[in-house]
Amino acid sequence: MAKKPSFFDRLTGASFESDFDSFDDDAPLPRDTSDDLHTIPPEPEEPGAAQLTVDVLQDDSEIIIRSLVAGVRPEDLDIAITRDMVTIQGKRVDQKDAEDDEYVYRELYWGAFARTIVLPAEVDVDNAEASEKHGLLTIKLPKINKDRQTKLKVKG
Repeated sequence: MAKKPSFFDRLTGASFESDFDSFDDDAPLPRDTSDDLHTIPPEPEEPGAAQLTVDVLQDDSEIIIRSLVAGVRPEDLDIAITRDMVTIQGKRVDQKDAEDDEYVYRELYWGAFARTIVLPAEVDVDNAEASEKHGLLTIKLPKINKDRQTKLKVKG
């Protein structure tokens, strides 16, 4: 049986003795879906809106979402929370203090942005908090404790 060429051999075009004629290009590559939350960002809610960049971190008691929203007033942010998802939307308004032909570089994004984040655990929507300081939006979402138990007394 012929040995399949290594990736390096295929990449460099090295000659090798083999009866291996072709690569199975039609076969789908295996896909690891365990980390889709971090690799495939959801589409923005508003057509034409840019995707907001975020950091999502968690510990035993809460999930924290951080995002840079410099230039956006807190009242212009719209945050919708469900038990397993958060959607952040807003709009950065351009300060028309210069004409387009006066710019040497123009790299800042102006316009609508949005991001929907699927959460890694269910959260308590009623106790969620959002704050903005120096352009950094921080959303704290307490996790629901599914192991919590309470005693129920039966009335007679």
